[in-house]
Amino acid sequence: MIVSELERALLARYPKADAEGWDHVGLSVGDPAAKITGVACALDATVANVHRALEAGANVLLTHHPIYIKAPEAFCPADSARPQCSAALYEAARCGVSIISLHTNLDRSHEARVRLSELLGAEPMSSLEHVDEPELTGLGALATLNDPYSLRNLANRAATAYGSVPRVWGDAERPCRTVAILGGSLGDFGELAIAAGADAIVTGEAGYHVAQDLVLRGLPVILLGHDRSEEPFVDILMNSAVDAGVDPRHAIKILNPCQWWTVTKGENL
Repeated sequence: MIVSELERALLARYPKADAEGWDHVGLSVGDPAAKITGVACALDATVANVHRALEAGANVLLTHHPIYIKAPEAFCPADSARPQCSAALYEAARCGVSIISLHTNLDRSHEARVRLSELLGAEPMSSLEHVDEPELTGLGALATLNDPYSLRNLANRAATAYGSVPRVWGDAERPCRTVAILGGSLGDFGELAIAAGADAIVTGEAGYHVAQDLVLRGLPVILLGHDRSEEPFVDILMNSAVDAGVDPRHAIKILNPCQWWTVTKGENL
């Protein structure tokens, strides 16, 4: 299999048309005609992950987050004066590693909806974008918990399932049965969760005023951290690469290191 064949199969499964207009998905750097020696799957396209792919014998780095949204002015070795994507692109090109990304097109998939829900012990009903049309793809998930939880218990389950130390807004004893879930940044999706009658929303990150406003309007918020909320998508990338024809023996998962720490839990970088 060559790089262009893998990209074509992945984009058939997660169409570019499903990505946000501002997003950058598909092949960012590399030779479309290169024969694939292995595929390393990761959350982010960084210099470190380019090197991890090489060490594992892979010449394709398949990521959820694009290496850039807007291309940098130059592709150069690491320099604190330039964005890190500049160095990652330079290193990938220098080392012969192709980078393919599936971002908001994967976010909209049924697979993402199911994966995020199952981790919480919930049954997905629909996306948050199309509550009344559950068969449609869309961002986020509206799901029913298999067992009713308090907000405290839901947060504890989320912490274990996602490997996070979440920040929780809301009454710890509030009963929760219907939960909204959104990987990454919440943006204005809290409004959709309220409209759908969610008892709580689990997401990656949200601004102070957004979280405060939602909880005062009756919607508790569980913030996992952007990276932790989307780490499960790496498993989807792995499965998709194998389904596309990549030898399972040559499909590698790169674990995302904890890039931040909390005082209460101690330094865990």
